[in-house]
Amino acid sequence: MSLVPAFDIGLWNAWIFELCALLPLPILLLIQKRRASKSEKGTESKSELDYMTKAERRLFGFSRVVMFLPVIYSIFLPLRLGTTWFYVGLPIALVGLIMLLTTWAKFATTPFDYEPMTTGLYRYSRHPMYITGFLMDIGISIACASWLFLVLAIASMLFAHVRFAGFEERLCLEKYGGAYREYMGRTPKWLRLPKSGKK
Repeated sequence: MSLVPAFDIGLWNAWIFELCALLPLPILLLIQKRRASKSEKGTESKSELDYMTKAERRLFGFSRVVMFLPVIYSIFLPLRLGTTWFYVGLPIALVGLIMLLTTWAKFATTPFDYEPMTTGLYRYSRHPMYITGFLMDIGISIACASWLFLVLAIASMLFAHVRFAGFEERLCLEKYGGAYREYMGRTPKWLRLPKSGKK
């Protein structure tokens, strides 16, 4: 990997992966929002900020910037086509992208009525969107031979942990109660094989 970060706008840059990951997001979020509104009719809805601590609220805006830095840098980061870096990083990035899109589709199409999501990649991690996005970013950093992109991806993952993991779990505990507490007991926050064969 080069010590000098690459800055070159081009067609064959890392933005291709980031765009593929972000394009379906508005559609999936719209589907999820419609499902959530149907299942929560007649109940008072809370915003994300209602579940955050004061420290999480302070970090909220800053974390948004940090989490989008890899996306912004990807515009200027050329893929190292035809190199060993590219051939090692490409499959990792593609696996991460496919797993991320699968997780988003699962999230968007699962009703929020009575039970938390515990199937698919949610069997192995309570936050598979962040894990799979991070895997994709690791693959991109290798395919581009960019240590700077890797540092930005690590920073983005750390801020995802600070920004989302705490309040999302408090929200789920309030909504699903014991079912989510039991899910937390058998499924890791980030990644490992589940403790039991239960779905």
